[in-house]
Amino acid sequence: MNDRSLVQIAFYAALIAALGLLPKVAIPVMGGVPITAQTLGVMLAGVMLGPVRGALAVLLFLFLVALGAPLLAGGRGGLGVFASPSVGFLVGWPIGAFVAGLIMQKTGALRVLPAAAIAATVGGIGVVYLIGIPGVAFMADLSLMSAAIGSGVYIPGDLIKVAITAVVAETVARGLPRALLSRA
Repeated sequence: MNDRSLVQIAFYAALIAALGLLPKVAIPVMGGVPITAQTLGVMLAGVMLGPVRGALAVLLFLFLVALGAPLLAGGRGGLGVFASPSVGFLVGWPIGAFVAGLIMQKTGALRVLPAAAIAATVGGIGVVYLIGIPGVAFMADLSLMSAAIGSGVYIPGDLIKVAITAVVAETVARGLPRALLSRA
């Protein structure tokens, strides 16, 4: 891995952290799992950096959180967040970024905008929820169905994040195609 890759990984980890500065919206029905802007950073990391670098950016971010840095929305950090109802979503973030990056690589025949939308939807929503919902169910003592239904409140915001990710990827691909590493 070269210096440029390390800088890009660090940049996207910092972007995810910066998105945590936006106020969280607490959802009491889901064991307190908040609505945050940070999943936008996860989607962008995968779509823009590709599978390995995208996942590494999210893992770097989570490592800093585990060390106690208050980088999650609402200033949360430390090992305690990995024992909260959010744990499934946090574990799903690097996997979701990896899948989003992989889909971007495999959809090279598609234009960037639809490919990025598909990648962010499958990786940033589908995969993250696939891991996050059982985590919430277990940690908040909810049935899997209750957790799945409760997660519906997150879908509109996540679809907005998918649209933002797709537009950013398309814009970058037009202005600076080499910066879209998932397609390089």
